[in-house]
Amino acid sequence: MKGRKAEGIHLTRALKSRHIFMLSLGGVIGTGLFMGSGVTINQGGPVGAILAYLVAGFLMYLVMVCLGELSVQMPVSGSFQAHATKFIGPATGFMIGWVYWMSWATTVGLEFTAAGMLMTRWFPEVPIWYWSALFVAVLFGINALATRAFGEAEYWFSGIKVAAILGFIIVGVLVIFGGISLNSGAPAPMMSNLIGDSLFPNGLSAVFAVMMTVVYAFQGCEIMGVAAGETDQPDKSIPRAVRNVVFRVLIFYVLAIVVLSAIVPWQQAGLMESPFVQVFDMVGIPYAADLMNFVILTAILSVGNSGLYASTRILWAMSKTGMAPRSLSPLSSRGVPLRALFITLCFALVSLMTSFIAADTLFMVLMAVSGMSGTVTWIVIALAQYRFRKQFLSEGGQLSDLKYRAPLYPLVPLLCITLCSSLFVFLAMDETQRPSLYWGFGFIALCYAAYFLVQRKRQGVGLEVPVA
Repeated sequence: MKGRKAEGIHLTRALKSRHIFMLSLGGVIGTGLFMGSGVTINQGGPVGAILAYLVAGFLMYLVMVCLGELSVQMPVSGSFQAHATKFIGPATGFMIGWVYWMSWATTVGLEFTAAGMLMTRWFPEVPIWYWSALFVAVLFGINALATRAFGEAEYWFSGIKVAAILGFIIVGVLVIFGGISLNSGAPAPMMSNLIGDSLFPNGLSAVFAVMMTVVYAFQGCEIMGVAAGETDQPDKSIPRAVRNVVFRVLIFYVLAIVVLSAIVPWQQAGLMESPFVQVFDMVGIPYAADLMNFVILTAILSVGNSGLYASTRILWAMSKTGMAPRSLSPLSSRGVPLRALFITLCFALVSLMTSFIAADTLFMVLMAVSGMSGTVTWIVIALAQYRFRKQFLSEGGQLSDLKYRAPLYPLVPLLCITLCSSLFVFLAMDETQRPSLYWGFGFIALCYAAYFLVQRKRQGVGLEVPVA
Protein backbone atom coordinates (compact mmCIF):
# COMPACT_ATOMS: atom_id res chain seq x y z
CA MET A 1 0.00 0.00 0.00
CA LYS A 2 2.83 2.38 0.83
CA GLY A 3 4.33 1.88 -2.59
CA ARG A 4 1.00 2.57 -4.27
CA LYS A 5 0.50 5.72 -2.25
CA ALA A 6 3.96 6.95 -3.13
CA GLU A 7 3.24 6.50 -6.81
CA GLY A 8 0.17 8.70 -6.53
CA ILE A 9 2.04 11.59 -4.91
CA HIS A 10 3.26 14.38 -7.17
CA LEU A 11 5.09 17.65 -6.71
CA THR A 12 2.61 20.23 -5.49
CA ARG A 13 2.01 23.54 -7.25
CA ALA A 14 2.37 25.49 -4.02
CA LEU A 15 4.47 28.42 -5.26
CA LYS A 16 2.57 31.64 -5.95
CA SER A 17 3.46 34.49 -8.27
CA ARG A 18 5.13 36.46 -5.45
CA HIS A 19 7.33 33.45 -4.62
CA ILE A 20 8.48 33.09 -8.23
CA PHE A 21 9.23 36.80 -8.49
CA MET A 22 11.29 36.92 -5.30
CA LEU A 23 12.94 33.58 -6.07
CA SER A 24 14.17 34.89 -9.42
CA LEU A 25 15.20 38.19 -7.89
CA GLY A 26 16.93 36.58 -4.94
CA GLY A 27 18.75 34.09 -7.16
CA VAL A 28 20.50 36.98 -8.90
CA ILE A 29 21.11 39.34 -5.97
CA GLY A 30 23.76 37.67 -3.84
CA THR A 31 27.39 37.80 -2.80
CA GLY A 32 28.34 38.62 -6.40
CA LEU A 33 26.90 42.07 -5.81
CA PHE A 34 27.64 42.57 -2.11
CA MET A 35 31.23 41.28 -2.22
CA GLY A 36 32.31 40.95 -5.87
CA SER A 37 31.26 44.36 -7.14
CA GLY A 38 34.23 46.08 -5.49
CA VAL A 39 36.73 43.90 -7.35
CA THR A 40 34.86 44.56 -10.61
CA ILE A 41 35.09 48.33 -10.10
CA ASN A 42 38.75 48.07 -9.11
CA GLN A 43 39.74 46.04 -12.17
CA GLY A 44 37.41 47.42 -14.82
CA GLY A 45 37.23 51.03 -13.61
CA PRO A 46 33.96 52.86 -12.84
CA VAL A 47 32.64 53.16 -16.39
CA GLY A 48 33.99 49.75 -17.32
CA ALA A 49 32.16 48.13 -14.39
CA ILE A 50 28.88 49.85 -15.30
CA LEU A 51 29.28 48.75 -18.92
CA ALA A 52 30.01 45.17 -17.85
CA TYR A 53 26.88 45.01 -15.69
CA LEU A 54 24.74 46.49 -18.47
CA VAL A 55 25.97 43.90 -20.98
CA ALA A 56 25.50 41.07 -18.46
CA GLY A 57 22.02 42.36 -17.64
CA PHE A 58 21.12 42.37 -21.32
CA LEU A 59 22.37 38.82 -21.64
CA MET A 60 20.27 37.83 -18.63
CA TYR A 61 17.23 39.32 -20.38
CA LEU A 62 17.86 37.17 -23.45
CA VAL A 63 18.06 34.06 -21.27
CA MET A 64 14.95 34.94 -19.26
CA VAL A 65 12.69 35.46 -22.28
CA CYS A 66 13.91 32.19 -23.84
CA LEU A 67 13.36 30.30 -20.60
CA GLY A 68 10.02 32.03 -20.10
CA GLU A 69 8.67 30.70 -23.39
CA LEU A 70 9.84 27.16 -22.63
CA SER A 71 8.62 27.20 -19.02
CA VAL A 72 5.11 28.40 -19.91
CA GLN A 73 4.81 25.84 -22.69
CA MET A 74 6.34 23.00 -20.64
CA PRO A 75 6.26 23.84 -16.88
CA VAL A 76 8.13 20.89 -15.37
CA SER A 77 10.59 20.75 -12.48
CA GLY A 78 13.24 19.37 -14.80
CA SER A 79 13.08 22.76 -16.55
CA PHE A 80 15.90 23.32 -19.03
CA GLN A 81 17.20 19.79 -18.41
CA ALA A 82 13.88 18.37 -19.63
CA HIS A 83 13.69 21.01 -22.39
CA ALA A 84 17.19 20.11 -23.61
CA THR A 85 16.33 16.41 -23.54
CA LYS A 86 13.24 16.91 -25.67
CA PHE A 87 14.33 19.62 -28.11
CA ILE A 88 18.12 19.14 -28.40
CA GLY A 89 18.72 15.50 -27.48
CA PRO A 90 18.89 13.18 -24.47
CA ALA A 91 22.70 13.29 -24.39
CA THR A 92 22.65 17.08 -23.93
CA GLY A 93 19.86 16.77 -21.37
CA PHE A 94 21.98 14.23 -19.47
CA MET A 95 25.04 16.49 -19.62
CA ILE A 96 23.41 19.73 -18.53
CA GLY A 97 21.50 18.00 -15.74
CA TRP A 98 24.62 16.57 -14.11
CA VAL A 99 26.72 19.69 -14.72
CA TYR A 100 24.05 21.93 -13.19
CA TRP A 101 23.40 19.59 -10.25
CA MET A 102 27.09 19.27 -9.39
CA SER A 103 27.60 23.01 -9.73
CA TRP A 104 24.83 23.96 -7.34
CA ALA A 105 25.62 21.17 -4.87
CA THR A 106 29.24 22.36 -4.73
CA THR A 107 28.12 25.97 -4.26
CA VAL A 108 25.74 24.99 -1.46
CA GLY A 109 28.61 23.31 0.40
CA LEU A 110 30.71 26.45 0.24
CA GLU A 111 27.83 28.60 1.49
CA PHE A 112 27.67 26.65 4.75
CA THR A 113 31.27 27.50 5.61
CA ALA A 114 30.90 31.10 4.46
CA ALA A 115 27.85 31.54 6.71
CA GLY A 116 29.73 30.03 9.65
CA MET A 117 32.66 32.38 9.11
CA LEU A 118 30.35 35.41 9.18
CA MET A 119 28.92 34.30 12.53
CA THR A 120 32.38 34.51 14.13
CA ARG A 121 32.08 38.29 14.03
CA TRP A 122 29.45 38.10 16.77
CA PHE A 123 30.50 34.82 18.41
CA PRO A 124 34.28 34.51 17.98
CA GLU A 125 34.58 31.81 20.63
CA VAL A 126 32.20 29.40 18.86
CA PRO A 127 33.86 27.11 16.24
CA ILE A 128 32.83 27.72 12.65
CA TRP A 129 31.66 24.15 12.12
CA TYR A 130 29.03 24.56 14.87
CA TRP A 131 27.34 27.30 12.87
CA SER A 132 27.82 25.44 9.59
CA ALA A 133 26.10 22.38 11.08
CA LEU A 134 23.26 24.57 12.35
CA PHE A 135 22.70 26.12 8.91
CA VAL A 136 22.82 22.65 7.29
CA ALA A 137 20.02 21.54 9.60
CA VAL A 138 17.98 24.71 9.04
CA LEU A 139 18.15 24.65 5.24
CA PHE A 140 17.53 20.91 5.12
CA GLY A 141 14.47 21.40 7.34
CA ILE A 142 13.13 24.24 5.19
CA ASN A 143 13.46 22.18 2.01
CA ALA A 144 12.16 18.96 3.60
CA LEU A 145 9.00 20.42 5.14
CA ALA A 146 7.14 21.42 2.01
CA THR A 147 7.56 23.45 -1.16
CA ARG A 148 5.53 26.26 0.39
CA ALA A 149 7.98 26.46 3.31
CA PHE A 150 10.87 26.87 0.89
CA GLY A 151 8.97 29.55 -1.04
CA GLU A 152 8.16 31.56 2.09
CA ALA A 153 11.73 31.36 3.40
CA GLU A 154 13.17 32.50 0.10
CA TYR A 155 10.58 35.27 -0.14
CA TRP A 156 11.80 36.81 3.13
CA PHE A 157 15.49 36.15 2.45
CA SER A 158 15.16 38.01 -0.86
CA GLY A 159 13.08 40.76 0.73
CA ILE A 160 15.88 41.57 3.18
CA LYS A 161 18.42 41.82 0.36
CA VAL A 162 16.21 44.06 -1.74
CA ALA A 163 15.49 46.36 1.22
CA ALA A 164 19.21 46.62 1.97
CA ILE A 165 20.04 47.60 -1.62
CA LEU A 166 17.26 50.19 -1.77
CA GLY A 167 18.44 51.66 1.53
CA PHE A 168 22.01 51.77 0.27
CA ILE A 169 21.01 53.52 -2.97
CA ILE A 170 19.07 56.19 -1.07
CA VAL A 171 21.95 56.82 1.36
CA GLY A 172 24.45 56.79 -1.51
CA VAL A 173 22.59 59.38 -3.57
CA LEU A 174 22.42 61.68 -0.53
CA VAL A 175 26.18 61.28 0.00
CA ILE A 176 26.97 61.99 -3.66
CA PHE A 177 25.07 65.28 -3.69
CA GLY A 178 25.93 66.45 -0.16
CA GLY A 179 22.76 65.46 1.69
CA ILE A 180 24.91 63.36 4.06
CA SER A 181 28.43 64.48 4.95
CA LEU A 182 31.52 62.27 4.83
CA ASN A 183 33.45 61.55 8.03
CA SER A 184 36.62 62.94 6.49
CA GLY A 185 35.04 66.35 6.03
CA ALA A 186 35.71 66.16 2.29
CA PRO A 187 33.20 67.86 0.00
CA ALA A 188 30.45 65.88 -1.71
CA PRO A 189 32.08 63.72 -4.41
CA MET A 190 29.43 64.46 -7.03
CA MET A 191 30.62 62.75 -10.23
CA SER A 192 34.37 63.28 -9.74
CA ASN A 193 35.19 59.63 -8.89
CA LEU A 194 32.96 58.40 -11.68
CA ILE A 195 34.45 60.42 -14.55
CA GLY A 196 37.61 61.91 -13.04
CA ASP A 197 40.04 59.42 -14.61
CA SER A 198 40.01 57.96 -18.07
CA LEU A 199 36.97 55.91 -18.98
CA PHE A 200 38.91 52.64 -18.77
CA PRO A 201 41.93 53.21 -16.46
CA ASN A 202 43.15 49.61 -16.81
CA GLY A 203 42.33 49.37 -20.51
CA LEU A 204 39.38 47.95 -22.37
CA SER A 205 40.84 44.46 -22.05
CA ALA A 206 40.29 44.65 -18.28
CA VAL A 207 36.56 45.10 -18.89
CA PHE A 208 36.51 41.89 -20.94
CA ALA A 209 38.50 40.12 -18.22
CA VAL A 210 35.89 40.89 -15.54
CA MET A 211 32.94 40.10 -17.81
CA MET A 212 32.81 36.42 -16.78
CA THR A 213 32.75 37.44 -13.12
CA VAL A 214 29.91 39.88 -13.74
CA VAL A 215 27.89 37.34 -15.73
CA TYR A 216 28.43 34.83 -12.92
CA ALA A 217 26.82 37.34 -10.55
CA PHE A 218 23.65 37.32 -12.67
CA GLN A 219 23.42 33.54 -12.89
CA GLY A 220 20.69 32.05 -10.74
CA CYS A 221 17.82 33.64 -12.66
CA GLU A 222 17.25 30.27 -14.35
CA ILE A 223 15.94 28.85 -11.05
CA MET A 224 12.64 30.39 -12.12
CA GLY A 225 12.33 27.61 -14.69
CA VAL A 226 13.05 24.90 -12.12
CA ALA A 227 10.29 26.30 -9.91
CA ALA A 228 7.79 26.34 -12.81
CA GLY A 229 6.88 22.73 -12.12
CA GLU A 230 5.63 23.70 -8.66
CA THR A 231 4.10 27.04 -9.60
CA ASP A 232 0.43 27.88 -9.36
CA GLN A 233 -0.76 29.19 -12.76
CA PRO A 234 2.65 29.14 -14.53
CA ASP A 235 1.14 30.68 -17.66
CA LYS A 236 0.55 33.87 -15.63
CA SER A 237 3.30 33.74 -13.00
CA ILE A 238 6.24 33.09 -15.34
CA PRO A 239 5.64 35.96 -17.84
CA ARG A 240 5.06 38.36 -14.93
CA ALA A 241 8.30 37.25 -13.30
CA VAL A 242 10.27 37.66 -16.53
CA ARG A 243 9.02 41.21 -17.09
CA ASN A 244 9.46 42.37 -13.50
CA VAL A 245 12.70 40.64 -12.58
CA VAL A 246 14.83 41.83 -15.51
CA PHE A 247 13.76 45.44 -15.09
CA ARG A 248 14.25 45.50 -11.31
CA VAL A 249 17.54 43.61 -11.31
CA LEU A 250 19.03 46.04 -13.80
CA ILE A 251 17.91 48.97 -11.68
CA PHE A 252 19.24 47.48 -8.44
CA TYR A 253 22.55 46.36 -9.90
CA VAL A 254 23.33 49.32 -12.15
CA LEU A 255 22.21 51.99 -9.66
CA ALA A 256 24.19 50.29 -6.90
CA ILE A 257 27.31 50.15 -9.07
CA VAL A 258 26.88 53.81 -10.10
CA VAL A 259 26.55 54.84 -6.45
CA LEU A 260 29.56 52.75 -5.40
CA SER A 261 31.70 54.11 -8.25
CA ALA A 262 30.74 57.70 -7.45
CA ILE A 263 31.58 57.45 -3.73
CA VAL A 264 34.49 54.99 -3.50
CA PRO A 265 37.57 55.73 -5.67
CA TRP A 266 38.09 52.80 -8.01
CA GLN A 267 41.67 52.37 -6.77
CA GLN A 268 40.32 51.57 -3.26
CA ALA A 269 37.22 49.55 -4.15
CA GLY A 270 37.09 45.94 -2.98
CA LEU A 271 40.66 45.78 -1.71
CA MET A 272 39.90 45.03 1.95
CA GLU A 273 36.15 44.62 2.48
CA SER A 274 32.72 44.85 0.90
CA PRO A 275 32.34 48.21 -0.89
CA PHE A 276 28.91 48.53 0.74
CA VAL A 277 30.56 48.45 4.17
CA GLN A 278 33.14 50.94 2.94
CA VAL A 279 30.41 53.45 2.04
CA PHE A 280 28.62 53.08 5.38
CA ASP A 281 31.91 53.49 7.23
CA MET A 282 32.73 56.63 5.22
CA VAL A 283 29.54 58.32 6.46
CA GLY A 284 29.75 56.99 10.02
CA ILE A 285 26.48 55.08 10.14
CA PRO A 286 26.37 53.23 13.48
CA TYR A 287 26.77 49.45 13.35
CA ALA A 288 27.26 49.61 9.57
CA ALA A 289 29.56 46.60 9.50
CA ASP A 290 27.16 44.56 11.63
CA LEU A 291 24.21 45.51 9.43
CA MET A 292 26.02 44.50 6.25
CA ASN A 293 27.31 41.34 7.91
CA PHE A 294 23.69 40.40 8.57
CA VAL A 295 22.63 41.24 5.02
CA ILE A 296 25.49 39.23 3.52
CA LEU A 297 24.64 36.33 5.85
CA THR A 298 21.07 36.50 4.57
CA ALA A 299 22.34 36.54 0.98
CA ILE A 300 24.48 33.46 1.61
CA LEU A 301 21.62 31.55 3.22
CA SER A 302 19.38 32.59 0.34
CA VAL A 303 21.87 31.21 -2.19
CA GLY A 304 22.18 28.00 -0.20
CA ASN A 305 18.41 27.66 0.09
CA SER A 306 17.80 28.26 -3.62
CA GLY A 307 20.71 26.09 -4.69
CA LEU A 308 19.58 23.17 -2.54
CA TYR A 309 16.08 23.45 -3.99
CA ALA A 310 17.19 23.72 -7.62
CA SER A 311 19.75 20.92 -7.52
CA THR A 312 17.33 18.60 -5.70
CA ARG A 313 14.59 19.15 -8.29
CA ILE A 314 16.99 18.63 -11.20
CA LEU A 315 18.27 15.37 -9.66
CA TRP A 316 14.71 14.19 -9.02
CA ALA A 317 13.68 15.00 -12.59
CA MET A 318 16.60 13.02 -13.97
CA SER A 319 15.74 10.05 -11.75
CA LYS A 320 12.25 9.98 -13.28
CA THR A 321 13.76 9.40 -16.75
CA GLY A 322 16.54 7.04 -15.72
CA MET A 323 19.31 9.60 -16.15
CA ALA A 324 19.92 9.34 -12.40
CA PRO A 325 19.20 6.34 -10.12
CA ARG A 326 15.46 5.69 -10.14
CA SER A 327 15.62 5.02 -6.41
CA LEU A 328 15.75 8.82 -5.95
CA SER A 329 12.33 9.41 -7.51
CA PRO A 330 9.94 8.69 -4.57
CA LEU A 331 8.31 11.71 -2.91
CA SER A 332 7.39 12.24 0.71
CA SER A 333 3.78 12.59 1.81
CA ARG A 334 4.27 16.37 1.44
CA GLY A 335 5.38 16.00 -2.18
CA VAL A 336 9.09 16.60 -1.48
CA PRO A 337 11.85 14.45 -3.10
CA LEU A 338 13.56 13.66 0.21
CA ARG A 339 15.99 11.09 -1.17
CA ALA A 340 17.23 13.46 -3.86
CA LEU A 341 17.47 16.20 -1.22
CA PHE A 342 19.51 13.98 1.10
CA ILE A 343 21.93 12.86 -1.64
CA THR A 344 22.38 16.46 -2.79
CA LEU A 345 23.15 17.60 0.74
CA CYS A 346 25.63 14.74 1.24
CA PHE A 347 27.46 15.69 -1.97
CA ALA A 348 27.52 19.33 -0.84
CA LEU A 349 29.20 18.32 2.42
CA VAL A 350 31.68 16.03 0.64
CA SER A 351 32.57 18.81 -1.80
CA LEU A 352 33.10 21.09 1.19
CA MET A 353 35.54 18.57 2.69
CA THR A 354 37.57 18.54 -0.54
CA SER A 355 38.31 22.24 0.00
CA PHE A 356 40.43 21.12 2.97
CA ILE A 357 41.82 17.73 1.91
CA ALA A 358 42.06 18.01 -1.89
CA ALA A 359 42.10 21.75 -2.55
CA ASP A 360 44.60 21.55 -5.42
CA THR A 361 42.97 18.62 -7.21
CA LEU A 362 39.36 17.53 -6.83
CA PHE A 363 38.16 20.80 -5.29
CA MET A 364 39.75 22.80 -8.10
CA VAL A 365 37.91 20.64 -10.65
CA LEU A 366 34.60 21.11 -8.83
CA MET A 367 35.03 24.88 -8.76
CA ALA A 368 36.03 25.01 -12.44
CA VAL A 369 32.89 23.11 -13.47
CA SER A 370 30.79 25.27 -11.15
CA GLY A 371 32.14 28.48 -12.66
CA MET A 372 31.40 27.39 -16.22
CA SER A 373 28.09 25.66 -15.63
CA GLY A 374 25.96 28.80 -15.54
CA THR A 375 27.15 30.00 -18.94
CA VAL A 376 26.77 26.52 -20.46
CA THR A 377 23.26 26.35 -18.99
CA TRP A 378 22.34 29.68 -20.59
CA ILE A 379 23.58 28.42 -23.98
CA VAL A 380 21.51 25.25 -23.63
CA ILE A 381 18.40 27.25 -22.67
CA ALA A 382 18.72 29.48 -25.75
CA LEU A 383 19.40 26.53 -28.06
CA ALA A 384 16.43 24.59 -26.65
CA GLN A 385 14.13 27.57 -27.23
CA TYR A 386 15.44 27.97 -30.78
CA ARG A 387 14.82 24.29 -31.52
CA PHE A 388 11.42 24.31 -29.80
CA ARG A 389 10.13 27.30 -31.79
CA LYS A 390 11.48 25.86 -35.04
CA GLN A 391 9.77 22.51 -34.37
CA PHE A 392 6.56 24.20 -33.21
CA LEU A 393 6.24 26.22 -36.41
CA SER A 394 7.23 23.34 -38.69
CA GLU A 395 4.43 21.24 -37.18
CA GLY A 396 1.86 23.88 -38.09
CA GLY A 397 1.72 25.74 -34.78
CA GLN A 398 0.65 29.37 -34.72
CA LEU A 399 2.46 32.07 -32.72
CA SER A 400 -0.90 33.14 -31.33
CA ASP A 401 -1.14 29.71 -29.66
CA LEU A 402 1.88 30.46 -27.47
CA LYS A 403 0.80 32.00 -24.15
CA TYR A 404 4.22 33.63 -23.87
CA ARG A 405 6.85 33.96 -26.57
CA ALA A 406 10.33 35.40 -26.76
CA PRO A 407 10.48 38.42 -29.10
CA LEU A 408 12.48 38.75 -32.31
CA TYR A 409 12.91 35.05 -33.05
CA PRO A 410 15.43 33.74 -34.12
CA LEU A 411 17.61 36.77 -33.30
CA VAL A 412 17.19 36.52 -29.52
CA PRO A 413 18.29 32.89 -29.00
CA LEU A 414 21.08 33.11 -31.57
CA LEU A 415 22.40 36.35 -30.06
CA CYS A 416 22.27 34.77 -26.61
CA ILE A 417 24.26 31.74 -27.80
CA THR A 418 26.84 33.95 -29.51
CA LEU A 419 27.37 36.28 -26.54
CA CYS A 420 27.61 33.41 -24.06
CA SER A 421 30.09 31.57 -26.27
CA SER A 422 32.24 34.70 -26.52
CA LEU A 423 32.72 34.61 -22.76
CA PHE A 424 34.81 31.47 -23.16
CA VAL A 425 37.12 33.45 -25.44
CA PHE A 426 37.64 35.96 -22.64
CA LEU A 427 38.43 33.08 -20.27
CA ALA A 428 40.99 31.69 -22.70
CA MET A 429 42.68 35.10 -22.87
CA ASP A 430 43.14 35.21 -19.08
CA GLU A 431 45.95 32.92 -17.88
CA THR A 432 44.58 32.69 -14.35
CA GLN A 433 41.13 31.56 -15.54
CA ARG A 434 42.23 29.44 -18.49
CA PRO A 435 42.52 26.16 -16.51
CA SER A 436 38.80 26.34 -15.71
CA LEU A 437 38.13 25.87 -19.43
CA TYR A 438 40.11 22.65 -19.49
CA TRP A 439 38.44 21.16 -16.44
CA GLY A 440 34.99 22.47 -17.32
CA PHE A 441 34.91 21.23 -20.91
CA GLY A 442 36.66 18.04 -19.79
CA PHE A 443 33.80 17.28 -17.40
CA ILE A 444 31.23 18.09 -20.11
CA ALA A 445 32.96 15.63 -22.46
CA LEU A 446 32.95 13.05 -19.67
CA CYS A 447 29.19 13.48 -19.23
CA TYR A 448 28.57 12.91 -22.94
CA ALA A 449 30.83 9.86 -22.87
CA ALA A 450 29.00 8.48 -19.84
CA TYR A 451 25.68 8.88 -21.60
CA PHE A 452 26.73 7.14 -24.80
CA LEU A 453 28.58 4.36 -22.98
CA VAL A 454 26.01 3.61 -20.29
CA GLN A 455 22.72 5.46 -20.57
CA ARG A 456 22.13 4.83 -24.26
CA LYS A 457 21.87 1.11 -23.56
CA ARG A 458 18.69 1.65 -21.58
CA GLN A 459 15.43 1.56 -23.44
CA GLY A 460 13.57 4.88 -23.45
CA VAL A 461 16.12 6.90 -21.48
CA GLY A 462 15.46 10.62 -21.83
CA LEU A 463 12.31 10.09 -23.90
CA GLU A 464 9.85 10.75 -21.09
CA VAL A 465 9.45 14.05 -19.32
CA PRO A 466 8.71 14.15 -15.56
CA VAL A 467 5.38 15.62 -14.57
CA ALA A 468 4.84 17.92 -11.63
